[in-house]
Amino acid sequence: MKLIGPFKQLLPMTGLPLFGPLSNEQLLVLKDVGILIDGENIAAIGNFEELEKLHVTAEIHFLKGNHTCLPGFIDSNTQLCFGGSGINKNIQETVLETSNTSKEVLAKKTAKLANRHLKNGTTTIEVKSGFGLSAAEELKILRALQDAQLQTKVDLIATYNAAQNIPKEYSGNAEKYLATTSSELFPILKNENLSHRISATLSNSGFSKEQVRSYFNKAVEMGFYLSITENEISKSSDNTTILDSDNCFTTALAGTSIGLGNTFAPARNILDNGGSLAIASNHNPINAPMGDLLTQASILGAYENLSTAEILAGITNRAAAALNLKNCGELAVGKLADFILFHTSDYNEILYNQGSFKPCVVYKKGEVVFDKHK
Repeated sequence: MKLIGPFKQLLPMTGLPLFGPLSNEQLLVLKDVGILIDGENIAAIGNFEELEKLHVTAEIHFLKGNHTCLPGFIDSNTQLCFGGSGINKNIQETVLETSNTSKEVLAKKTAKLANRHLKNGTTTIEVKSGFGLSAAEELKILRALQDAQLQTKVDLIATYNAAQNIPKEYSGNAEKYLATTSSELFPILKNENLSHRISATLSNSGFSKEQVRSYFNKAVEMGFYLSITENEISKSSDNTTILDSDNCFTTALAGTSIGLGNTFAPARNILDNGGSLAIASNHNPINAPMGDLLTQASILGAYENLSTAEILAGITNRAAAALNLKNCGELAVGKLADFILFHTSDYNEILYNQGSFKPCVVYKKGEVVFDKHK
């Protein structure tokens, strides 16, 4: 076992409701504590000196200076797997570039982007397909994600997103395309363990709500989790109520709003009306190339008058809930030892600096995966 600490402050992000507004007073702030790690998981969190006395055989990682500890960030919506640069912001060009890129190159490029996120404190990333627009190309993207997982410590959560646009050969026949992709590819996704999530896009995609409903019904029957994107918002659930109700997990696609110069998702309104809000970079080559979750969440938070607690929850525990993940997003016994350290004795400095203040050390599953001191 390993004991890391002491931390001047540790925010476990536990005990917070998943729905509704949050005040900073609701944040639990632990002081002068350590984290005891057993393998990939957290074994204990408590006073550092007491843990040191109780676990005399533990390997001690003593921290010098002031450090504040948070759970590793979770980016709950991206499209990191693509070919080309996307600099022309043309989706058809990106589809062609992706088609002309081998699975091996896609995997290497995706892992490189994921590793960049990792250095900024993001330890789990959802990655949608969608730049394939054919059965073979969509499968190539998802298989590339499997290969990319072997080249990065970040947990990559794959989402099948073929219902992003209608392929040319199905022009005017969206219903047939969705029926074909669900009947032919859903079983392959299950058999090869390529994805447990199905996504669709309503805005500017050519798909109607009722067409997507039928598609989603098939997905639910097969045990897939659902995600729907419309404008600068993504919603997720285990059932089709996301098409008609706001009583689900909502993700604000902050990077898309910045990239398009559009107004942000109405985050304040969503929370005040009892909703659950995650915040994502939506890192993609068309309209969100920045891929800096902390910066984008900070900017959205400023525009939408969010509390520090609401922003941090949006990229930790509420982001985990949006992805239906039970093992991350919080620092607690039994959870993955995914956490990040900032050189400060006051957590408020993190968002005060609007994303320019980055983690100095990143732990993933109990191992140091980034240390700016080395």
